[in-house]
Amino acid sequence: MYTLLALGGIMMFLAVALGAFGAHALKHKLTGDRAKTYQTGVQYHLAHSLGLLLLGSLAGQSADPSRLITAGWLLLIGVVLFSGSLYALSISGIRKLGAITPLGGLCFLAGWVIVVIAAVSG
Repeated sequence: MYTLLALGGIMMFLAVALGAFGAHALKHKLTGDRAKTYQTGVQYHLAHSLGLLLLGSLAGQSADPSRLITAGWLLLIGVVLFSGSLYALSISGIRKLGAITPLGGLCFLAGWVIVVIAAVSG
């Protein structure tokens, strides 16, 4: 529970830092589609880092937090794979890195499905 909260805080810090880095340090280096790709990475990073914080809070109040903890780990892996690949793709221009992005998206989807299952099963 506290691990998810700590990881959520770390990931939020990184999302804000990487967003600022993209907006300032990379402002003139990333243009067009590469800037949009980077921004997409930041948006998903922020959203799913908030999800980690939420799941950490909910897991602390749950009688059986195992599903919520599993979902949190999937969100974390999703951020690393999805957002990380978009950051790397936009900065390097190596298009093959885009093949990793859907794996992160699948982790996001699986994590949220597990949250639904946890909510429905009580």
